[in-house]
Amino acid sequence: MKMKKFINAPENLTAEVLDGLVAAYPQKVALAEGKIVVRAKPKSEDKVAILTLGGSGHEPALSGFVGEGMLDASVVGDIFAAPNAVALLAGLRRFKRDAGILLVVLNHAGDVMSANMAMKMAQREGIKVKSILVSDDISAGLDSPVADRRGLAGCIPLFKVAGAAAEEGKNLDEVFAVAEKFNAGIATLAVAMTGCTHPQNGQPITELGDDEMEIGMGQHGEGGGGRSAILSADKTAEIMFGNLAKALSLKEGDRIFAVVNGVGATTPMEMSIVFRAVKSLARDRGVEVVGGIVDELLTVQEMAGFQLILCRVDDETKKYLYAKSDTPYWTSLGD
Repeated sequence: MKMKKFINAPENLTAEVLDGLVAAYPQKVALAEGKIVVRAKPKSEDKVAILTLGGSGHEPALSGFVGEGMLDASVVGDIFAAPNAVALLAGLRRFKRDAGILLVVLNHAGDVMSANMAMKMAQREGIKVKSILVSDDISAGLDSPVADRRGLAGCIPLFKVAGAAAEEGKNLDEVFAVAEKFNAGIATLAVAMTGCTHPQNGQPITELGDDEMEIGMGQHGEGGGGRSAILSADKTAEIMFGNLAKALSLKEGDRIFAVVNGVGATTPMEMSIVFRAVKSLARDRGVEVVGGIVDELLTVQEMAGFQLILCRVDDETKKYLYAKSDTPYWTSLGD
């Protein structure tokens, strides 16, 4: 079956996506050699740089969050594929500075391998860099080791917190500490009603029956083992919120920032209904939702479904979530 996508030559997808992003937002982002998306107006070199890496095909993530108050650069791989270590090293070299670099890595085998290799090479060249691993997906089980947990869209609010701390002028150890504290309090579950196709070859990554959904779906459509008949918005939210609350050990008096991230084909109407249920479920537990987002931040092509992300916050991290930022897909005037 022919894909219903507005594309040109499949081999040019990544280049054309990046060209389109910088053409639409030239005041915010620019394209550097080697498929590196950078801030149009660089941050002062006396401040920590925040970098990430990942494959394309999940737009607006990750490059849509490059800009003031968030990422300094995104090193981009091909569709659903991590950039190699040489490409990432080029990005690290570009941001070599005394203040150092914080590299945010999503827990996927290719990303981790490239990051580990590039960091070793960078450190041999005297580049000051620390990394933080995002492994927010709890679908492997509440008792599963961190190494078995995939990185999902919890990376986006983490970019916001780390970027704001760096913008404020905190040093590398301080930025790392703030980011790691926030990272430890992020939990995510994904649900899908349909699968997706790889946009370069048209092959389905996973398939679901007309009356099926799956809780625990991965970032590229990988299965999660939680297939069931399609449930209502409230029932789906109840199951997902309950598991996430257990993962974070939420108790009365806690505060959270909640994100309903659409993964491609689920409407804002549906996601708003889910967020409404999340707010109610939190209130029943005595947990305060201090804010949130209903939007498409990290997609999986035409997959129908969403990721529910809960982030534990304190006064410091709440301040950073609402600090000034100016990126293509997250802009805040600040409190």
